[in-house]
Amino acid sequence: MKKIFLILLIFSTTTLAQKNESEKLYSSFGLDIMVSEGGLGLGGSFNKEITSTLTGFFDFSFSETKDEKEFEYIDYWGQVYVFGKKNRIFLLPMNFGLKYRLFKDDIVDNFRPYLNFAVGPSIVITTPYKVEFFRSFKYAHANYTVGGYIGIGANFGLDRTNSVGANLRYYLVHFFNEGVEGLEGKFRKDLGGIYLTINFGFAI
Repeated sequence: MKKIFLILLIFSTTTLAQKNESEKLYSSFGLDIMVSEGGLGLGGSFNKEITSTLTGFFDFSFSETKDEKEFEYIDYWGQVYVFGKKNRIFLLPMNFGLKYRLFKDDIVDNFRPYLNFAVGPSIVITTPYKVEFFRSFKYAHANYTVGGYIGIGANFGLDRTNSVGANLRYYLVHFFNEGVEGLEGKFRKDLGGIYLTINFGFAI
């Protein structure tokens, strides 16, 4: 009888500890690797769990965006050119947002789907296309506007202190003036597009 009581006590204590751990609220830093039609991007974030289903966050990123009408060709010497391209365009959005966890009580903790959205200021940098990539930043020009994104994603694994996840986002950065010139004579007022983001989180 004592053995049965001891087993029940250990089981209940373990269950309670697991429950308390699952309900603990964390703050974390995140690293993002972003993939879009414009290529690869990098980002970072700070996340604060408000409740077990709602998280507030601040994030930033750096990526290149390209006009859908850009056409690349490779010459005889292997150099890549884009017809009529005047400037490279880079996005540096800084957003404040919320993430809402879906189906918390219906799905096991090693798969945590969520919806997220964010808004904030954005810096758009243009560099001359005809100048070598790294040297072109000597002639960079900054433009300032607002933007944001909506997304759907999921985090994986039982350990919430070191999480890995994926997030599919649609970014929109809008200019209220003529915009920025990518292709010669063509100004873009709306930048952004679809980004696949791989997230790595580290609790603090």
